[in-house]
Amino acid sequence: MAAKDIYHAIVCKILTDSDWKITHDPLQIRIDDVDLAIDLGAENLIAAENDREKVAIEIKSFINPSGITDFHAAVGQYMNYAQALEEFDPARNLFLAIPLDTYNTLFTKRFIQKALQRHQIKLFVFDPENGVIVQWEK
Repeated sequence: MAAKDIYHAIVCKILTDSDWKITHDPLQIRIDDVDLAIDLGAENLIAAENDREKVAIEIKSFINPSGITDFHAAVGQYMNYAQALEEFDPARNLFLAIPLDTYNTLFTKRFIQKALQRHQIKLFVFDPENGVIVQWEK
């Protein structure tokens, strides 16, 4: 099993503090003979609709010297997970969780913004210092 991201526990706490229930840690998917593990699966009750919203969250720390290298890896992983979820659990929305400082220094660049739009990557931006969600593109 892959090592958990350095922000894994923080993201779990942020979600549970926001009334989300962690249902999978990790969310394991097997398609044919390919095994995948998305960092988290979670759900939340939508009171007005008496239904549940289900999400899958891949957490990335972007701590390597080259942010663009980390971005390439994250996009590839996100695309593979999105493809797997289409088949395994199409009702579950996939999010890429990134810390606020990474968003401010890398994800605001025009090239990165275009890539996010092109690949339809949904972000979950969190502040690890204050333990809060800053932006959640639902």
